[in-house]
Amino acid sequence: MSAASDPWTSRTAPPDVWTATIRIEGIVQGVGFRPFVYRLAARFGVSGWVRNDTQGVTVHAVGSPTALDAFEGALRTDAPPAARVTAIRRIGMEPGGVVGSFAIHDSERAESPTAFISPDLALCDDCQREMRDPTNRRYRYPFINCTNCGPRYSIVESLPYDRPNTTMKAFDMCPLCRAEYDDPLDRRFHAQPNACPDCGPHLEWWNRNGVRLAGRGDALDAALDAIRAGMIVAVKGLGGFHLIVDARDDEAVRRLRARKHREEKPLAVMASSLDGARSLCEVSDDEARLLKSSAAPIVQMRRQSDAPVALSVAPGNPDLGVMLPYTPLHRLLMDGLRFPVVATSGNLSDEPICTDEREAVARLGAKGIADAFLVHNRPIARHMDDSVARVVLDRTTVLRSARGYAPSSLTLRRPVPPLLAVGGHLKNTVAVASGGKAFLSQHIGDLETDEAIRAFHDVKNDLRRLYDVEPVAIATDAHPDYRSTRDADAMGLPTIRVQHHVAHALACIAEHGIEGPVLAVSWDGTGYGFDGTVWGGEFFRIDPDDPADVRVAHLRTFPLPGGDRAVREPRRSALGVAFALYGDELWTRGDLGFLTAFRSEERAVLRSMLARGLRTPTTSSAGRLFDAVASFCGIRHVTRYEGQAAMELEYALDGVDDDAAYDMPLRDGSEPLVLDWDPGVHRLLDDLRAGVPVGVVSARFHNGLARGIADVARRVGETQVVLTGGCFQNRALTERVVALLRSEGFEPYGHERVPPNDGGVALGQIAA
Repeated sequence: MSAASDPWTSRTAPPDVWTATIRIEGIVQGVGFRPFVYRLAARFGVSGWVRNDTQGVTVHAVGSPTALDAFEGALRTDAPPAARVTAIRRIGMEPGGVVGSFAIHDSERAESPTAFISPDLALCDDCQREMRDPTNRRYRYPFINCTNCGPRYSIVESLPYDRPNTTMKAFDMCPLCRAEYDDPLDRRFHAQPNACPDCGPHLEWWNRNGVRLAGRGDALDAALDAIRAGMIVAVKGLGGFHLIVDARDDEAVRRLRARKHREEKPLAVMASSLDGARSLCEVSDDEARLLKSSAAPIVQMRRQSDAPVALSVAPGNPDLGVMLPYTPLHRLLMDGLRFPVVATSGNLSDEPICTDEREAVARLGAKGIADAFLVHNRPIARHMDDSVARVVLDRTTVLRSARGYAPSSLTLRRPVPPLLAVGGHLKNTVAVASGGKAFLSQHIGDLETDEAIRAFHDVKNDLRRLYDVEPVAIATDAHPDYRSTRDADAMGLPTIRVQHHVAHALACIAEHGIEGPVLAVSWDGTGYGFDGTVWGGEFFRIDPDDPADVRVAHLRTFPLPGGDRAVREPRRSALGVAFALYGDELWTRGDLGFLTAFRSEERAVLRSMLARGLRTPTTSSAGRLFDAVASFCGIRHVTRYEGQAAMELEYALDGVDDDAAYDMPLRDGSEPLVLDWDPGVHRLLDDLRAGVPVGVVSARFHNGLARGIADVARRVGETQVVLTGGCFQNRALTERVVALLRSEGFEPYGHERVPPNDGGVALGQIAA
């Protein structure tokens, strides 16, 4: 049809009635989209039908050209709050059609599914009001939901998203719930988890051995009494179990840490309300919106000096990770308690979260972690940790993508064959792609334990089955010893090796749909380098239309005695940097205080390792450089969790106003360029000897790195600059770099919905 005769672009004597077939893609299932279309059709006098299918939503619309124009426009502008429309396309338009009623048809499954599945949605205000209303039939019902809230991804077993394809299929709706479900004008029309106390899931209270002690409302009351008494209660939630304890009770929190084997890593806190969150933290308007969003993540915010929580919740940390109740069960618990609680994942450290109540009894009860269990009989289709986010430069940065964000669904720049990407070794996620769509899984975790590896296999197979992807190839990290890489090699399919830091960069490029060449600054802890060294402070020129990614610069390298042991021992990174500065002379210097962190026999072994180059890889890692400086400053010589030293170095500059920067020049004559920290670290050590406060030293170090990045950007000359990798979880570094780049006319991009850390690597592998 020519543009001149198309009634959507021309109004030259059109027929009175036209028929259009409209496809809507994005998060349009499980969010009330079909009843929204039904009401929209009535509003504009449009006839026809709407249905879900494996690609999204299809609408067959009949009406006047003017009505169809308005109808199509409102599909995008007036969509339900939880929907995310990524594309609206007319795949048919012809004159004529039968004017009549508008219907909602049953879902259709014909092709391989590419519909974006809605993440789980936090409890909405309407359901909260009903749950608190003594006259409502769902009063205090812990599983209340509607089309605007409730479980989605955690209960769906196959597409399209209909009740028979969810874990709610075992619960037959009572006549009242069925009437709501079948009424297109009702808020619960086709709300797949719809239920009430008469026909839906219910609670039970179990002791540590899994013996039932109470049910329904009595179970809830027993849990409240136990938490008030300082017990550790395992609560089955949306995507797994929480371990809940009174956050004010230092002895109870320390007991939880000891049982969970989680020594110092901060624990998440659940506040009863936004006002409760404000009593714990300084909450900006952006952070308040994030807390109350449908994703309802854990939000990292600055702690109030008088926050009513035990210091053992986040020892030595000026921030707290806080969330609000996001399920009706958590809402009822917090309404009953009225004080903040620790709500941490139900597992041992480095293990995946428990999802099944019998599994939880075996892993949490028998091992003495939980004192009792509040469980329910709605099965969980897949594990789902709480997401973690922070606000940086007025934008949300998701640090762990899980409940509320997963699965992350993205439209690719060009179609690809069916692919599987298995991610990295730490903070693992997996991804599948087919056609023009990619789907990134929820957070799995570090592949360090048998339980984590089983979860990795479960998620990998689940995502392939859910989206009906039979991969023709597998994208993996270039590191040959990663468990994910070895697993991919064993599958018998062609593998595509993607360098770790290039994958970081491509993930950010894919997230933003960036066109044209970019300078990618990819900084993290470690990654396998093609030159035999450990990369981690990299600069690439990347063009999405050119497969030749060029490493244009990197941080100066230094030796890393003990290799992977340095990840937990910043003192080893400091030793490597000092050796690069002073050589063997370092052992006779009396002004390197960090050396006292080693015993004399350790120093002897390490001196030999460095002199002979044994078990001492060379690295350009920015993360390890941060660790070295933290050890130089006496902040942290041995860590208790990943990134602790760098985080504490960042915290040290809080409140410091110092614009000075340690010089980190670009060295000419090398290919690639080298950003040389040598002069800056010499000056840093001089400042420490002179008694300059650690906070000032930290500020000058961050400033020097930021200026170094800007220097590389000027030299490379690409306007678009991508900032990616775990180091850009550092708010101070990110803010300084972005400010400098913007002041010089560059266009910086950072991560928002896809994590900057290794949680985004699988998406980058797909994009490669």
